[in-house]
Amino acid sequence: METTSKPRSFFQGVRSRELHGSRAPKRSYVDCLASEFSEAGAIAAEHNGPPMAISFGKTSRNSHIVAMSDEDGYLSLFDTRRRFSASASHQENADRTKVCDWVAHQNAVFDICWIKDDTQIVTASGDQTVKVWDIQEKKCTAVLMGHTGSVKSLSPHPTNPDIIVSGSRDGSFALWDMRCNSTSKNTLAELCICPTAVIKGAHLTPWAKRSRRGRAAPRSITSVLNLKDEVSIATAGAVDSVVKFWDTRSLKTVVTQTCPQMESNEKERRFHGITSLSQDLNGVFVSASCMDNSIYLYNVLQLEKGPMQSFSGGRIESFFVKSAISPDAAYILSGSSDGNAYIWQVNKPQEDPVILKSHDGEVTAVDWSHFEVGKIATSSDDFTVRIWNSENRYCPSTPSSSAIRRRIMAFPGVECRRLMNESMDMSKDGKSCRSDEGVDEINSLNPIKMPRICTPDSQKKQCMLDSDMSETFEKTPEATMKSPSSVLNPPSSLKRKTIRDYFVVPTLNL
Repeated sequence: METTSKPRSFFQGVRSRELHGSRAPKRSYVDCLASEFSEAGAIAAEHNGPPMAISFGKTSRNSHIVAMSDEDGYLSLFDTRRRFSASASHQENADRTKVCDWVAHQNAVFDICWIKDDTQIVTASGDQTVKVWDIQEKKCTAVLMGHTGSVKSLSPHPTNPDIIVSGSRDGSFALWDMRCNSTSKNTLAELCICPTAVIKGAHLTPWAKRSRRGRAAPRSITSVLNLKDEVSIATAGAVDSVVKFWDTRSLKTVVTQTCPQMESNEKERRFHGITSLSQDLNGVFVSASCMDNSIYLYNVLQLEKGPMQSFSGGRIESFFVKSAISPDAAYILSGSSDGNAYIWQVNKPQEDPVILKSHDGEVTAVDWSHFEVGKIATSSDDFTVRIWNSENRYCPSTPSSSAIRRRIMAFPGVECRRLMNESMDMSKDGKSCRSDEGVDEINSLNPIKMPRICTPDSQKKQCMLDSDMSETFEKTPEATMKSPSSVLNPPSSLKRKTIRDYFVVPTLNL
């Protein structure tokens, strides 16, 4: 397997700019998806259970390999670059594209994730364990034991692959560090690792039913995310539509939380649980699929405002229906209980989504290929995984004007004007990858206003050149506290210790 440098998140970029000044980021994902998708082929689930989770490889070398887990506990890998035959059956396509498979658990595998440059895969199962697998050897290298219910969701740390967070039906989420020494082994001689921390009852509410012993009944954790700031975790559950955010350095209480209707009461939120969470490569946006048949998009730096966009049109009638935001945060892909998959443009939430029609059952897990732009995978209760390609998968090397406009948000002053001029020149020459309707189009996405982060010398120059922007980037103590850079590197004068000091916990009417 190949070791590949990974795209830096928004938060890593902030840290780098503090040390080295502002530099133009490398384009890790080209925003050039077409509105039309065609099915490349369908792969049959070869065993008795339908697919439960799918995931493309996370390195450039393996981004075409899709991993699939099923209800029978199998883990299978398929090569989506191999030729699909239009006349072949789904089973024949599975045989032609299959790389390998093995029994990972003696129970359903609900979630999978790639780690360590795609040399390992982690699986979450209904047998209440998480297993780490060496892909080449198809051998279990560690068993993470500690949950008392089915493990429903996994998320690796963005920069440290030895750290995993898991969410369980027992109502808890757990942190695991695979560097911890363990001498205990199970009957199969597999190394057993205990959790570093367990947060029980993470999504209990005041109206949760009580048992005879006076303890609140557990509420299932349906999804967890290790956020890109490297210290925060997002969790969601089956009990309501609330997304909670936690600081791994102090897990006693939630840092902040958000939901679609911040002022709604208990009855309005009670039966609208969340089926899945996802985030873009930069870590600025988090999407949440809700059982009210909507997908909500949150800005992690403006959680107190609730969702910035919502997307509807599909049907989310079971907790197996998932969604995923594209790596560049331009699109949202979702399964649906009506047998279709849906794709929305993030900056045009009111427009009708692209509908992918081929499945014969509820479309459940979905995923984007991070390096093969325009390639997606959808799985269904019809026992197939289908691979889709956009008709316009690749773009010229020249960046589009819309891509430049998104980069402008991270550059104050003269650099901003220079990039804007380049964007206008490119639009006049017709060299952009696709036409755009004007600069105001991006404003519908409510872009983040970046704080002024640079060296002292460059800061003085920028202040002289950009007096008109002084209000937006004013360095007041209040602005500093809300700055994403202060979350990562708090000013010594403020004496902040955790990110809880930078968020105000919204008051929810329970």
